[in-house]
Amino acid sequence: MARKNIFDNLMRTDAAVEIEGDEPTSGLRKFGAAKSISSSIDELARQASKLVEGETVVEIDPDLIEGSFVSDRMSSDDESYQELLFAIKERGQDTPVLVRPHPDAGGRYQIVFGHRRVKVAKELGRPVRAVVKALADIDHIIAQGQENSARANLTFIERVLFAQRLSDLGYPRDIIQSALSIDYQTLSKMLTIPKAIPEAVIDAVGPAKGIGRDRWLELRKLIENPKNTAVVNGFVFSEDFAAAESDDRFHLLFKFLNGARPKRSVKKAIEPKNGRTWAPEDKSVTATIKSTGNAFNLALKSKDARRFGEFISENLESLYRAFRESESVKTGD
Repeated sequence: MARKNIFDNLMRTDAAVEIEGDEPTSGLRKFGAAKSISSSIDELARQASKLVEGETVVEIDPDLIEGSFVSDRMSSDDESYQELLFAIKERGQDTPVLVRPHPDAGGRYQIVFGHRRVKVAKELGRPVRAVVKALADIDHIIAQGQENSARANLTFIERVLFAQRLSDLGYPRDIIQSALSIDYQTLSKMLTIPKAIPEAVIDAVGPAKGIGRDRWLELRKLIENPKNTAVVNGFVFSEDFAAAESDDRFHLLFKFLNGARPKRSVKKAIEPKNGRTWAPEDKSVTATIKSTGNAFNLALKSKDARRFGEFISENLESLYRAFRESESVKTGD
């Protein structure tokens, strides 16, 4: 079963700045390693009651805090971030972040969750209200992932990238499932997306808040098509594409790969019966030549057709004389 509000008030967010996602969490039975890890989360949940009394909340210089060792967000400068910035500026930081002592740097901390609140504090020149908890890496990622799942504030593709990064770091699937509160089948589908869509293309599209699982899976199928694979990079790195909003960029790419892009009209030259065609390199004139028995036809088309035809007509005598001379050379007369 999905774990909601595992840190009670710690995970309660400012109602004015939360945005609901479109990807519901699914039930998940925990067993083996995941069940063992969940006990650590339960312990953190039991200690969350202390936060109501403020016993474990401290203020930390944001310059002493580093981000999580695995990122879960693509962009933090969107409209919702600006709303969070305004809310904290007006009434202060209502909800503390969770940090752990940095595993490799004494006197420093690492964010478990609350990256945007830390960024806001740094931008405003204020200390961060935080809970400091010593956590192992596995506890860290599960707390980070489940807090985001409980608030549903990450987009689908951000959750996909988070899962892929955990997988790249060597974490087993049951741990990733616990972190994201999803089942095995859902995780399997999610991990097919970054395998087919280059991360540079995903980054170019952006978080795409309004785009859910089904549409990303459809885009994956389009990009897997060999004829689309070769053209996708050129499209997503164009200036017009970059100027659009993230959701619009997704739709532009989807339509482009789905056949909406203009197709070049390729005209195949049709050879006339018993004849041939001729044209110079600049295609300024086209000659259709047809010979049947004692008849010979020369038809000219394109922009220089009239002038070239008049030139031939005016020089028929000299052309015919040149023809006779060439014939004499051939016969040796």
